[in-house]
Amino acid sequence: MIIYSWNVNGYRAVIKKNFRDWLDACGADVVMLQETKAHPDQLGEEDREPDSFSNHYWNWSKKKKGYSGVACFANPEPLAVDTGLPDPRFQDEGRVLHLEYPDFHLFNIYFPNGQMSDERLDFKLGFYDSFLAHAEELRRDKPIVVGGDFNTAHREIDLKNPKANAERSGFLPVERAWLDKFIEHGYVDTFRLFEEGPHHYSWWSYRFNARKNNAGWRIDYFFVSEELRDKVVRAWIEPDILGSDHCPIGIEIDI
Repeated sequence: MIIYSWNVNGYRAVIKKNFRDWLDACGADVVMLQETKAHPDQLGEEDREPDSFSNHYWNWSKKKKGYSGVACFANPEPLAVDTGLPDPRFQDEGRVLHLEYPDFHLFNIYFPNGQMSDERLDFKLGFYDSFLAHAEELRRDKPIVVGGDFNTAHREIDLKNPKANAERSGFLPVERAWLDKFIEHGYVDTFRLFEEGPHHYSWWSYRFNARKNNAGWRIDYFFVSEELRDKVVRAWIEPDILGSDHCPIGIEIDI
């Protein structure tokens, strides 16, 4: 199974930037989008339900219009679909789609950004912990695959300027420590199974020619629970695909 994840930073914007050409040619079984910023009613049918995929799922922000939001386009129909975490604090911003397949639970998640305030940082850390607890409960039944924008660079190798960003949310010690904890619970950063080197990023600021200079951050990930480590065929980043300040990332799993 080939799965893509892409923070599109506005679905209505990206569909004007050759998104459909990429979508139709990417060869994915499942495409997971984050930060769609759209209610399905704001989209034409062909954009809401692209015909290269048989199944289309949306979860949008009920809290604020034009904010957050995730979507999944899938050809293999899931056994079940859910749109949130069990904790009601984290159910109204449109950040989660959970597709259950015979071999694993697949999560598409747009994790919160903690830069706005200490309150939002606390919200982000609470969201992280709520997800981990939920994943561990589901993992008793079958393995976990989670892809999306985690909004945190894990190690210094994962961003261009670690020292300059050491006190900025997205690279704070407390955020990085949660990723350490996640990995300690038996979740694998799939990209690092295949690439140990630096200069591989998935997000670039629109300022200072950051993308042209590859001054970016790797904050988009696919993790799998340890039981699936040997089933991961490849994991990659596609920095040449434009249309958003993020780029698509992909994973192939042998099921």
